[in-house]
Amino acid sequence: MPCLGHPVLDRYLTFVASRARPNTVLAAASDLKAFFAVVGKEPAEVGVGDVLDFIAEQRRPRGDGRVVRLADGEAGLSSRTIKRRLSSVSGLFGWLMLLGEVSANPVPRGLSTRRAGSRSAVPLVRTPRTLPRVLEPAEADRLLAALRRWRDRAMVEAMLLGGLRRCEVLGLRLEDLRPAEGRVFIAEGKGGHQRLIPISKRFFRSLSRYLSSERPDDADPVFVFVVLKGQHRGRPLTADGLDEIVRGARSRAGLAHATCHELRHTCLTRLREAGMALEAVQAQAGHRSIESTRIYLHLASDWLAGEYHRATDTLDAAPAAGSTR
Repeated sequence: MPCLGHPVLDRYLTFVASRARPNTVLAAASDLKAFFAVVGKEPAEVGVGDVLDFIAEQRRPRGDGRVVRLADGEAGLSSRTIKRRLSSVSGLFGWLMLLGEVSANPVPRGLSTRRAGSRSAVPLVRTPRTLPRVLEPAEADRLLAALRRWRDRAMVEAMLLGGLRRCEVLGLRLEDLRPAEGRVFIAEGKGGHQRLIPISKRFFRSLSRYLSSERPDDADPVFVFVVLKGQHRGRPLTADGLDEIVRGARSRAGLAHATCHELRHTCLTRLREAGMALEAVQAQAGHRSIESTRIYLHLASDWLAGEYHRATDTLDAAPAAGSTR
């Protein structure tokens, strides 16, 4: 478990660890570290003004301010990152309120609107709804061709062909593989939810070559994907290790973008474009709500164009309202 070296914060992280997934604990530790590095006060001394100052600092352009993200045009940290950090901070103070150590949560739920008598509020940080980027088929082929090991190809194919999250790929256990069925069991899905999903034979072919020719004989007996060289040889691969593999392949392939999450989005988008029912895409993705899956209606441009043209063809073929004979 991460340790921040502050008794109150470490007690809180111990509490979080007792009820949340390891990745959630790591994220909370990172968020709290970032917050108190800026605020520089003891938790009991933090006020609303400190939270607002923190938001302003996070919004401050990095570097010379001339570099912005193409996805949202922002120069500071992304709205989603700031919102997540505020959520972690709010969780800490909610816990301290339950213990009676602070009287109020300094993280406001929102800011009041200008309308007199209105109870509505706008969020502290607006999070734009942007469509995630996906890889074109040719780009995906170039990325796969740039991978140097069967292990790396199997991991990328798990995301690109099966829609697995990065943590789900790294969490795969040998006992989770069902090659005869063409399926894998996801034991450590988001929120602790499990699912059994189909995945392409291409993945299992790459996986078989990795297991037979690359995986060390004395490797970790539980997890599928391990480090192949160096002092950590045979140990489970980390998220940083997988990110480094994808970055290296992206660079060698000459691609402008390709992250683990984009590989997952690419898979789910292509499945929707191929006619897979939205409920089936939801099950494949492991979404708890169908609303999370609806984004693939917008990403699947061919499907949307087809639906539009079918509708307009029907309208054009119908007699115009009020037409004379």
